[in-house]
Amino acid sequence: MSQIAKLTEDYGNKKEKIRERLSQFEKFFNEPCSWHYINGELKLLPSEKDDNQRLFEELSFCIFTANTSAEMGLKAVDAVRGVLISGNANDMTRRLEGIYRFNNLRPEFIVHTRNYLKNTLNFELKGKIKSFKDRNELRDFFALNKGIKGLAYKEASHFLRNIGFKGYAILDKHIINSLHEFGVLNSNTKPKNPREYFEMEQKFIEFSKDVGIDMDELDLLLWSRKSGRILK
Repeated sequence: MSQIAKLTEDYGNKKEKIRERLSQFEKFFNEPCSWHYINGELKLLPSEKDDNQRLFEELSFCIFTANTSAEMGLKAVDAVRGVLISGNANDMTRRLEGIYRFNNLRPEFIVHTRNYLKNTLNFELKGKIKSFKDRNELRDFFALNKGIKGLAYKEASHFLRNIGFKGYAILDKHIINSLHEFGVLNSNTKPKNPREYFEMEQKFIEFSKDVGIDMDELDLLLWSRKSGRILK
């Protein structure tokens, strides 16, 4: 069986769960709920927090996840959830001890970002997201904005995908390694700048068309083949 045939077979086995997860991302943006990591399982549960606070939780998750793992990012958000909106960096650092490897640096990023959103947008994060008519400008706002610390194109794409926006490639190590193995990329080197990111993203999009799998579904499929799980 060829690599593509195996990929297609695996997609058939996982398609239902992948589509369920993608629908949960849309639900998160539109309904009052938050992600929780309970006994090794990812659960979307009802939340009493307002939309902007919930979106900030997800933004913080993507800041935490950079250069670590999704599981570590999930555990980090659960640990600091109670102080994300009003606590200081030290409050977060204390709660992250023994849980998260960058327990000093990333809380500073999160507080910096939170202060920027409060000072410039009155923390109206959802309204700002909905104000963009151009999908590239929306991603640029998170990837290039110096007020938002700890995100580049990969993390900005990750955040937007996780809140229900489609068509962005999340070029993490799992995806890049997979694309290299399928011969889509000449190497498994991470993109060094935006130009390289966009070129790699376009190759990912073309590959998804070639194999006949929606790119957002393909992302979760390739990621699950490397990690063994369908998370976020």
